[in-house]
Amino acid sequence: MQPRTALLAIFSTFLQFETDHVHTWASDSKLRRSMQIHLEQSQKADLSAKFWSLYWHKLWRVESQPDSQKVSAGHLSAYLQETCYWTAQKTATRFSSSRYGVSDYFQIAMAQVDKILKGFNSDQGFNLQNYASATFASLMRETLRQRREIDICSDWALLRKLSQKRLVEALKNNGVPQETIDRYVLAWVSFKAIYVPQQATGTQKLEKPGAAVWVAIATQYNQERTTQLSPNTDAITVEDLEAILMTCTKAARAYLYPSQISINTPRPGQDAGEFLDQLANIEQASLLEEMIATEELHTRQSQHQQLGEVLMATIHQLDQPSQDLLQLYYSQAYTQQQIAEKLEMKQYTISRRLTKLRKTLLTALATWSQENLHISPDSDILKAMSSSLEEWLTGHYGESPPLPLH
Repeated sequence: MQPRTALLAIFSTFLQFETDHVHTWASDSKLRRSMQIHLEQSQKADLSAKFWSLYWHKLWRVESQPDSQKVSAGHLSAYLQETCYWTAQKTATRFSSSRYGVSDYFQIAMAQVDKILKGFNSDQGFNLQNYASATFASLMRETLRQRREIDICSDWALLRKLSQKRLVEALKNNGVPQETIDRYVLAWVSFKAIYVPQQATGTQKLEKPGAAVWVAIATQYNQERTTQLSPNTDAITVEDLEAILMTCTKAARAYLYPSQISINTPRPGQDAGEFLDQLANIEQASLLEEMIATEELHTRQSQHQQLGEVLMATIHQLDQPSQDLLQLYYSQAYTQQQIAEKLEMKQYTISRRLTKLRKTLLTALATWSQENLHISPDSDILKAMSSSLEEWLTGHYGESPPLPLH
């Protein structure tokens, strides 16, 4: 993959894949025009990509119109292309037994870029790319876990594995009205109460209930409906019951395993043009002038550097096994279990050591913030600091050479 160096390209081009390999960078004309206008307005050639990422993220947060937000999100999606690609490549290498490739993981993560934008707090002064790298990896792993679970489950096994909370969320996401949801949930509860697998394990391929079981489930539903549903609710037949449960499984799969639609997808019914072409070209010169005129960015950068120095000094004070453990966990993204097996230790021992090390680093951050920024670390601030610490560790050890496990 050819890295981008020009700001215009960094904020207006997207990776294009052929099979599982990068083919080229595709330029988006609307984003290119938008970025060109802002570069001309800035009248400064020395503004960094980090400056522009913070600018677009701040603009994304303050904009109220959906179309305006899509322009900012488009620029940020372009900016995060390389970060997502390298995270996808690392994930594909780590989970080599999966049927998903680099391009699959890339699309999975980029389709959820809004989660990155919502979770990132630019006021902390940390790097959006570092935050995105850690969050992309988490999103890829979680999606892989869900897809594996969903892929291997039959419809009936999935119904048994679902929680009521997830089922209700899935039905609401599918636009089902509340009164209908109540009926569907009661049908699902009756199904789980009557259709209990005989085997203790291996229920992923649970077969469809037999005729007698269907009758028993319908009977259970019709008995319970008189007390749990509105008085005018009709009795249910076996055919209606099966149709309801199949609707529940379809809604659950769609909710847990959503289709990914790229921002560059052609609009339905048109041979040319993309969703992004519908976005308005919003100019926000005032915000740009405000950000250029202020020293806020430099202040954050200085604080970020000082925080990094505090963390580095704290790490250097740790014993060598602790330093090695941090590098193993964050540099190569080994799981706790993998590290435990290689070091011939218990997994819970690794977990406790990592928790203790994070607490030591977090205490150093909180102490520095209280002494230099006069911030009293309450629960919300400690939570933000903990998130920032994970970003810093991911970025710091991501730049370090891998430490081999013997």
